[in-house]
Amino acid sequence: MNDTIQKVAVVTGASQGIGAALVQEFRKRGYAVVANSRTIEPSDDPGVLTVQGDIGDPAVAASVISEGLRAFGRIDTLVNNAGIFIAKPFTDYTPEDYAAIVAVNLTGFYAITQRAVAQMLEQGSGHVVNVTTSLVNHANSNVPSVLASLTKGGLDSATKSLAIEYAGRGIRANAVAPGIIKTPMHPSETHEVLGSMHPIGRMGEIDDIVRGVLYLEDASFVTGEILHVDGGQSAGH
Repeated sequence: MNDTIQKVAVVTGASQGIGAALVQEFRKRGYAVVANSRTIEPSDDPGVLTVQGDIGDPAVAASVISEGLRAFGRIDTLVNNAGIFIAKPFTDYTPEDYAAIVAVNLTGFYAITQRAVAQMLEQGSGHVVNVTTSLVNHANSNVPSVLASLTKGGLDSATKSLAIEYAGRGIRANAVAPGIIKTPMHPSETHEVLGSMHPIGRMGEIDDIVRGVLYLEDASFVTGEILHVDGGQSAGH
């Protein structure tokens, strides 16, 4: 009989880009994965449970955790990767923009993380990783994004608060703050201009963010960290 416990990771925004890559890497490490997004399709891999739905809906957040527990029995890591980014001048944001961004970036985080942490407390261990943005610390007039700073900046602060609240109870909380990453949301013809916005002179790769998340997963003495994976943006120009 094998007494080794299979760890379980929950990844939101998991249908493409960073989220899909995280699912693959956690599986390579032997984790079972609960993968959520609005458009995610069922997986042929018995170690991957997909839960379709908008994480901004608290009922979806609840089902991600409950179905994950039903399938795999525990939650070890939660990666809050889902997010909405709308770059607009502040006065051009609409009530619909505001509602959509707050629903996914804040309500979704709150609803799923609260349930995940409750389970982690029962287990006596766990790890929460929030994917935020380097723009929180490096505002750029070429990328006006007050609502990203409002919501993702809140997540940076919440990360530290969670880390300290649960530091003595076996639960860590960290964040990865990316620069501009080569994902499907950025057409290839924009890459040169977007790359020039980083001191290092290029855009980041999806793997750069995945490695950041996995570093934090392995770094048992690290909690409350905002890990900037941003080509030097947060340091300045």
